[in-house]
Amino acid sequence: MSDEIVQVGPRLRALRQQRGATLRDLAEETGISVSTLSRLESGQRRPTLEQLLPLARAHRVSLDELVDAPATGDPRVQLRPVRRHGRTFLPLTRRPGGLQAYKMVMLPEPDAVTDLRTHEGYEWIYVLSGQLRLLLGDRDLTLGPGEVVEFDTRTPHWLGNPGPHPTEALALFGPQGERMHVR
Repeated sequence: MSDEIVQVGPRLRALRQQRGATLRDLAEETGISVSTLSRLESGQRRPTLEQLLPLARAHRVSLDELVDAPATGDPRVQLRPVRRHGRTFLPLTRRPGGLQAYKMVMLPEPDAVTDLRTHEGYEWIYVLSGQLRLLLGDRDLTLGPGEVVEFDTRTPHWLGNPGPHPTEALALFGPQGERMHVR
């Protein structure tokens, strides 16, 4: 059990960074002080159950996932939708860090503000249904079912659904330098 507890810190940091949250954001969400969160992430402090429960809830993962409990033998991923920026993300992978797969569902937003953003990472998106508008640098692309894009997320970008129907897409997000290889 000691080895599993040692690995909780790096998992906590990876989950927080994946969400783009700061220690202060997480402290406000969980009621755990910034200094305690920092010590937990760095491994200088062992987490208690009273700390792990709100952290798992904040990161939207199960307690088993957070402490890397042994698998129960069922390989199915339990989809727990996450809503961000008016979109629904269904996680298709269990482990934090590395490549993360999601099914995205976006309602039409023809008048959306197209605020281009950048962040570390690499993205691959496959449109299942509907239309996906991608602003990527100086390009304005509209993708339909069966079309795929991949790009470095350090390039200013924005994704949206120009309508008129909901859009469903599969998305892979990876750390900087890690790319999807389709065979």
